[in-house]
Amino acid sequence: MSSNHRPFRLVVTGGGTGGHTYPALTALRTLQSRLSAQDRGLEVLWVGQANSLESKVAAAEGVAFTPVATGKIRRSKNPFKLVSRANVADMSRVPIGVLQARKAINNFRPDVVLATGGYVAVPVGIAATRLCHVPLVVHEQTVRLGLANKTLAGAATRVAVSSESTLPLLPEGVRAAAVVTGNPVRAEVFTGRADKAIDALGLRGFDRRLPTVYVTGGAQGSQQINRLVRDALPWLLEHANVVHQCGPDNVTELRQHTAHLPAPSAARYHLTGYVGAELPDILALADVVISRSGAGTIAELTALGKPGVFVPLATSAGNEQAHNARHLADNGAAVALVDDVTAVRLRDAVAPLLTDPERRAAMAERARSFGRPDAADRLVDVMLAAAGT
Repeated sequence: MSSNHRPFRLVVTGGGTGGHTYPALTALRTLQSRLSAQDRGLEVLWVGQANSLESKVAAAEGVAFTPVATGKIRRSKNPFKLVSRANVADMSRVPIGVLQARKAINNFRPDVVLATGGYVAVPVGIAATRLCHVPLVVHEQTVRLGLANKTLAGAATRVAVSSESTLPLLPEGVRAAAVVTGNPVRAEVFTGRADKAIDALGLRGFDRRLPTVYVTGGAQGSQQINRLVRDALPWLLEHANVVHQCGPDNVTELRQHTAHLPAPSAARYHLTGYVGAELPDILALADVVISRSGAGTIAELTALGKPGVFVPLATSAGNEQAHNARHLADNGAAVALVDDVTAVRLRDAVAPLLTDPERRAAMAERARSFGRPDAADRLVDVMLAAAGT
């Protein structure tokens, strides 16, 4: 069978968090669609950590999954902490993972390996490049290379990054292999319709003459963002409609705090614990988004051209969320609230966007200029080129 007709074989590795897992899934789906249009099949093996997010995603997608041993390397400026018992124990697991990954790769015989970060990517990427001599494409979602991708970048065939600003931060020996693709965004994000959100959520009290603010802290919600919005809510509802996704465990407390809102304001406030399939429609309805600044959120909001007021998670690895937010804020594409964030600071940040439509439109356009809605297709191009297809 000629190489143009046999199934293309892909090994995917990366995970631990949605920020690493979902870009890989989007790239996988995009590759499958591309090959299907060429009447060519795709065979995929996901190599990850047992009982992990990536294992659940692979199972839901019907993708074969192989677990390997891995260990979390803890960051510290103190060199003595780097040789802690926990770090040594975890590092000793990496060689085991490399041998397990070598066996999986040799048995599967992929055309290319895609690594999207997370500790599990390290043993798989090492096995691919040093032991199995298979092309490796590393994809980085954030402005600065994560620890796993930094480890693999020097041996990778190609290093796909999500932002132009990443290029000067790369080691000189890696830049020749680097290409800017953007961070893959789920196709369904682009299908949203504002009117569907109004109907699906029953937002009958919303005043469509006012802008709509969408507040989210991720699937589990953010206590910090919830408190900030709660304290600023009376003012917010004078100027906007608000959809507040607060996390399932936080609904009762917030309902108690907002029970005494005046009826007109209460009608413009929709509180929900979780947002699922209706998210694209809510994003289409939203004029301003208040959220964390993870790589996935940044990719979606810039691809859609949505002004963001970001409250970075202070404990994110390498302080990456603050870097993401500041990068956009420095270019007029968002507002970044870091360090000591109060409800007054939140109000002051949001006010110009709610009261000045022209300013809001200008920030939306700047945000869109940083978006790459075709990121998944660009990454697929890189993967196929690396495989010599």
